[in-house]
Amino acid sequence: MRKWLTGVIGLILLTPGCEKDDICDEFARTTPRLIISFYDFENANNLRTVNALEIIGDGAEAPLGVFSGVNRIELPLRTTDDVTRYRFRLNSNNEAADNIDFIEFNYARQDVYISRACGYKTLFRLADVGGVVLTDATPSDALWIKSFTLNTLTIDNEDETHLSIYF
Repeated sequence: MRKWLTGVIGLILLTPGCEKDDICDEFARTTPRLIISFYDFENANNLRTVNALEIIGDGAEAPLGVFSGVNRIELPLRTTDDVTRYRFRLNSNNEAADNIDFIEFNYARQDVYISRACGYKTLFRLADVGGVVLTDATPSDALWIKSFTLNTLTIDNEDETHLSIYF
């Protein structure tokens, strides 16, 4: 009996403490995406719908997506680099009428621990000067993005618009 009791106590002491399942909660806030809302250039208070907007990451062949009938999009920023550049191609259904603008995001990254199951998330802080740079692929066709407003330098959630684009 004494050997049995000693064995049970030994087993209890050697067994690691109970851990919560290693499943990341679906509501855990992970690395936030950049939120862009589109507005009418003529009336800056009115949201404007984009149609046939193709977005391609720098160096990628395939588009991240083609957006139609939306006035808000979510774009990921690179978590392994301090720069992300996208090609915004308007009217991609008609190559003759395509207009391509580039937007470059320059930022600092901060990795934040969430939990053992979820790991880390990356938060971003856009540079005070040059955090968002807009260029035209073909200057002769002019920018289709007329202007933009950077609403916040910190990208730490997906609850608000980070960048407003006027066209």
